[in-house]
Amino acid sequence: MSTPRRVAIVSPYALDVFGGVQEQALGMSREFESRGIETLVISPEGGELISETPARVVRFGGCVSVPANGSKAPITLSPTAAKRARQAIEKFDPEVVHFHEPFAPLVGYGELFSSSHRVHVGTFHRSGGGPAYLLTRPLLRRVVRRLDALVAVSDRAADTLRSATGAESEVLFNGFEMNRFEPRPRTDVPTVLFVGRFETRKGAHVAVEAVRGWRAAGGPNVQLIMAGQGPDAAKLQALAEGDPAINFVGAVSDEEKRRLLGMSSVLLAASLFGESFGMTLLEGMASGTAVVASDIDGYREAAGGHATLFSPNNPTDMRRAIMIALEQSSEEREAARRHAAAWSMERLADSYLSIYERCQARR
Repeated sequence: MSTPRRVAIVSPYALDVFGGVQEQALGMSREFESRGIETLVISPEGGELISETPARVVRFGGCVSVPANGSKAPITLSPTAAKRARQAIEKFDPEVVHFHEPFAPLVGYGELFSSSHRVHVGTFHRSGGGPAYLLTRPLLRRVVRRLDALVAVSDRAADTLRSATGAESEVLFNGFEMNRFEPRPRTDVPTVLFVGRFETRKGAHVAVEAVRGWRAAGGPNVQLIMAGQGPDAAKLQALAEGDPAINFVGAVSDEEKRRLLGMSSVLLAASLFGESFGMTLLEGMASGTAVVASDIDGYREAAGGHATLFSPNNPTDMRRAIMIALEQSSEEREAARRHAAAWSMERLADSYLSIYERCQARR
């Protein structure tokens, strides 16, 4: 068995929108390129990438936002885009094509259903089914049959895949580049950070409700930074009622996100449901930031006992958790950093390369 010389990575979601799938695709491309593996990243069209990569990036098909799992998925529905993506892959001639979220249409479908000799590996991120999975089950089973290896990012994601198709998968994890995150000098007034899409499922409203008027009611002097964008942006700003303790900074670059994580005292991960794995929690821990997270399966698994959990959609319990997190000791923060290191992109890439080699040997 030998390590592949070229790998194509397909993200069905536009790379100018922050999301776990997009960050995994770009992070994996950086890791592979650092090992001398030539990497091609394919996605729908969009604006500036959420983060840079030395890999070649090609994008096809106008992007539309489609409701999916309580969020909005930035995908393309263009058959021409799928055809052009397949042609780009053929020209690149990789040994392996790695599909993130293979069920999501449509940019990867041309290659998925081609008669190519290439190894196809699929990583499944979604946690939770829904009507779309029920209505498209025959298609989903066809997709599974086109894959040489199936990998889920968590037990929850594996359960979702099994319920939708009956297929079993290997369970790995979402990886992140530990060396890109580090503690920074913190502000005099403790900063509490929410970073994510402004929509109901992500729980942005819970963060605003928890901090709004808190100081006037005798709570601690904290500054809440709301970093992100989304359909609920205007509603959230109205909910904040001009509270000077709440600062909306809009969408931020990957570099700015890492800076904010490093300088913040507390990171809020407030999703109500639908998170197969809490990558944001690990990024906060790697940055030396205390993590407060809603008590849902994906977050609980990522936290490993190193985050303060609160009842989802409960501002009062979130305030309690923030108070505890503000008292986190340096020893506890360092233990959380060691926990985060176990989920490194380097370790994840090792696992995937073993899977690639195994599939190549079978072929």
